[in-house]
Amino acid sequence: MENKVKVVIGDRLGKGQNIAKGVEAAGGIAVVIPGVGADMKVGDVMQAENADFGLSFCGSGGAGALTAKTKYGYPVEYGLRSVDGGISALRSGCKVVGFGFMDTEELGRRMTEEYIKLKGR
Repeated sequence: MENKVKVVIGDRLGKGQNIAKGVEAAGGIAVVIPGVGADMKVGDVMQAENADFGLSFCGSGGAGALTAKTKYGYPVEYGLRSVDGGISALRSGCKVVGFGFMDTEELGRRMTEEYIKLKGR
């Protein structure tokens, strides 16, 4: 059984490749949902992939995260604009974190490193 942290990434504009590089640099597995409107599929893909946590990106930073909460009951934080805000959300137990557009390797790397630290993997 795979013991790596699996992270689903959904971006309204179909991006997220830089975040994926950061996730993989930290030793995780990144699942980037392809296509425009991908943020709205984060909860669905998390269920299908049995992912550890999900990252959703759109202008307001909330639509995909709230959809995942409504559909699957995931604890979420949304409307975030910083990596430190995302790390705080993970520490408070969130499974889906919604950001404004932030396709950076640093975000993927630091979020994955924090999750590994929190869960002792």
